[in-house]
Amino acid sequence: MTTQTLKILAAVLATATVGAAGGYWLAQQRMAGPAADLSAVATGAAPERKTLYWYDPMVPDQHFDKGGKSPFMDMQLVPKYADEVGATAGVRIDPGVRQNLGMRLAKVERASMSPTISAVASVQFNERDVAVVQARSGGFVERVYARAPGDVVVAGAPLADVLVPEWAAAQTEFLALANSGDRSLLEAARQRLRLTGMPEGLIALVEKTGRVHAVTPIATPIAGVIQTLEVRMGMTLSAGMTLARVNGLATVWLEAAVPEAQAGQINLAQTVAARFAAYPGEAFKGKVIAILPEANADSRTLRVRVEMSNAKGRFKPGMFAQLQLAAGESTPALIVPSEAVIRTGKRNVVIVALDGNRFQPVEVELGSEVGDKTEIRRGLLAGQQVVASGQFLIDSEASLIGAVARLDGAAAIEGARP
Repeated sequence: MTTQTLKILAAVLATATVGAAGGYWLAQQRMAGPAADLSAVATGAAPERKTLYWYDPMVPDQHFDKGGKSPFMDMQLVPKYADEVGATAGVRIDPGVRQNLGMRLAKVERASMSPTISAVASVQFNERDVAVVQARSGGFVERVYARAPGDVVVAGAPLADVLVPEWAAAQTEFLALANSGDRSLLEAARQRLRLTGMPEGLIALVEKTGRVHAVTPIATPIAGVIQTLEVRMGMTLSAGMTLARVNGLATVWLEAAVPEAQAGQINLAQTVAARFAAYPGEAFKGKVIAILPEANADSRTLRVRVEMSNAKGRFKPGMFAQLQLAAGESTPALIVPSEAVIRTGKRNVVIVALDGNRFQPVEVELGSEVGDKTEIRRGLLAGQQVVASGQFLIDSEASLIGAVARLDGAAAIEGARP
């Protein structure tokens, strides 16, 4: 290679080296310029934001003192800044989205509430209105009438005709003494008839007709329904044998299970309104006659017994009724629709509508519930607007941005403020 060729190659290499160095320097300058400008903007125009805590958006109730990776999800913790807490906190919902969701608002109102307790009751027999028909003396069944369990009978309805030999002998002796004219002996014979168990009506009939009535009917002493019937044609009776059981229907009982937390608000003899599916549009009145002294260990309820007239026989045992029991005097209170309350088990929350299409979860203390209205004892003011439908979607969105987490972290937030 000649000397001239070597000089040309050296010049080319030097030019390439200088070009590369210059390009590197130019690139560094171009990159450093914007970075320096951004640094100046960040430090000069935007003030430093104060971080209250870090949280996982999927588990907003859990707070952390420093950032990093979430122990729950494969994601970074999100900081909660102090300037995000206050009047601007909440969830913003576009008006178009609100319309698509069918969201409804309701006003917090002050109104009078008459606390009531609703309960489902079943109709039962009045167990105090029961008659047991028994054989008063030994005998034989001569005839039975067309009766069966479940039949409704009137008072005095015959069940069977019975031959009682003892009664026949006593009647014969009584009639013989009646013709003697000795009043003391006649009264003694009449007393003997009573001691054999003979009814007063049969004694009067024997004395009136002057003849023996060996076969006598056994009848029901009260009107009602035959629950059991044990008398059959040709059977032999012994004294004290039960022949039938009759339950009266003039009154019935309504028995309802009331939560023990509400049972203390019910008083004996108070009036109860009852409605039956069989008689729509009609309300019937009853009276509390007993609050049974034993609670159901499984359902934590007490049985309340209501007595109601059944003169027309419209209420049949086994039917169901809806009861309304007054649970106190009418008092003024703040009320919202019951559907506006979100019950999480840990707290009770309502979604309050703010200015600028924003919505804020607010924890409230509930009072009594009457119909579709719920009393608010703490947390709201009269005139505020609350979400009555669609609030669960807002509550979910609020949880994702940490709005609901502030309900648990309110005390920590106040402590972190200067």
